[in-house]
Amino acid sequence: MLKRISLFNKRGFFQKKDKFISGFLFSPILLIPLFLVIISGFLIKSIQGVNLASNYSSHILTGLLGYFLAFFVSYIPLERLRNYLLPFYFCTLVSLFLIHFFGISISGAQRWLNLGIFSFQPSEVAKLSTVLTLAFVLDKKIILTIRDLVLPLLVVIFPWLLIFFQPDLGTSLVLLVLTGVMLYWSQMPIEWILILVFCLVTSILYLNLPTFLIFWIPFIGYLAYRSSKKKVIFSGLAISFHLLVAKITPILWEFGLKEYQKARLVSFVDPNRDPLDGGYHLIQSKIAIGSGGLFGTGLLNGKLTNLQFIPEQHTDFIFSALGEELGFIGCTIVLFLFFFLIKKLINIAKIARSDFESLIVIGITATFLFQIVINLFMTIGLGPVTGIPLPFMSYGRTSLVINFISVGFVLSILKRSRSLKS
Repeated sequence: MLKRISLFNKRGFFQKKDKFISGFLFSPILLIPLFLVIISGFLIKSIQGVNLASNYSSHILTGLLGYFLAFFVSYIPLERLRNYLLPFYFCTLVSLFLIHFFGISISGAQRWLNLGIFSFQPSEVAKLSTVLTLAFVLDKKIILTIRDLVLPLLVVIFPWLLIFFQPDLGTSLVLLVLTGVMLYWSQMPIEWILILVFCLVTSILYLNLPTFLIFWIPFIGYLAYRSSKKKVIFSGLAISFHLLVAKITPILWEFGLKEYQKARLVSFVDPNRDPLDGGYHLIQSKIAIGSGGLFGTGLLNGKLTNLQFIPEQHTDFIFSALGEELGFIGCTIVLFLFFFLIKKLINIAKIARSDFESLIVIGITATFLFQIVINLFMTIGLGPVTGIPLPFMSYGRTSLVINFISVGFVLSILKRSRSLKS
């Protein structure tokens, strides 16, 4: 299994010297997220100023809590969590279901549950629970037939539906991407991945250029034909699946998305067509980044940021504040830190001792990488506004804690990886 990388040795956990383990407190995998939290804390302070409702201190304190929580989690061998993964998954589904009845609605989206003492966002928890449960299902499993796909897709479809209809388009996309990457890591043929990913292309073509489906659908059939032993049957199934996607696309567009989401997706093509509504975020974000120049205006000194020209800038558009106040140099440093973090995570996935652990790391990596890329593209105008946060930088306590816990799981796997055996 997992022949894409050379794994694995015999199972069983090993112990490292205490002084070596304590070094993980200062591991780059933990220090980089903490640094990003501190920088974004100053940016949030700049955005919200001395407002009593300013969230910068909450962001930094939550980051510090997450930092030590990740260190604590790194001591937990993930193999011992197997028996708790399914209950965790079902609890996540229950919380997502309760959102539709008792959730707090903000800006037209019902995504938060209020527990009295605190509120949290179940969709952020769902990212991690989906990764863990998929890793459990795909452990020692090679995806070679359609039957092999049934259980992994069932694991994803339930949280995906509950999240999509909150509505939360961004997180629903994250679930699809991490699933595709984890299936690929389980040796699913690349053509099958493309058939699933190209569902998005089919939807776009059906809405905008339906005539092109005459050529597109046969191409999907060709991909299926060349990637399966039962060529004709699988080709027919792939074609039927994409025709079904095309038919349900207008239904999802009409009833699955709110009007503001539709406006954001449409205005991405030409933000200036609706500069005061759907295209406003994109236009102002690009102006803020461009005004930063090479070195930026300095922390807490961004004019557009201080004057709050960009709504909700402390969440999805935090990168625009970074571009204005720290300029091209600051953006480059942050991007390098993200690149270094992702590279380290991929290397850990390659040296993990078991399929289960390797799949967890690659799922977490896919989650981080997709959110980073889409958020940056969204901020600089190369992608539509989808509400996907920038990991460790966008304000959001649930997201921040879950991200640090995910890093803690990766550290736990690193401690027990093959390369660290004594």
